[in-house]
Amino acid sequence: MFSADEMKGKWKQQVGKAKLAWGKLTEDELLAAEGRQEKLAGLVQERYAITREEAEKQVKEFFSKN
Repeated sequence: MFSADEMKGKWKQQVGKAKLAWGKLTEDELLAAEGRQEKLAGLVQERYAITREEAEKQVKEFFSKN
């Protein structure tokens, strides 16, 4: 796992991949999430109308692959 600062730096590089994973999220939303899993899970949950648990699962899987 990365520290919060490392994740913020790496996140800018990951936004493109995240956009592919969650096309309904805008680049601005993804950049604003700054790689914070909780915030990203909230956005995914809201935009895709899924449960919080499913959104958290998707986000964890994304971070484990990238």
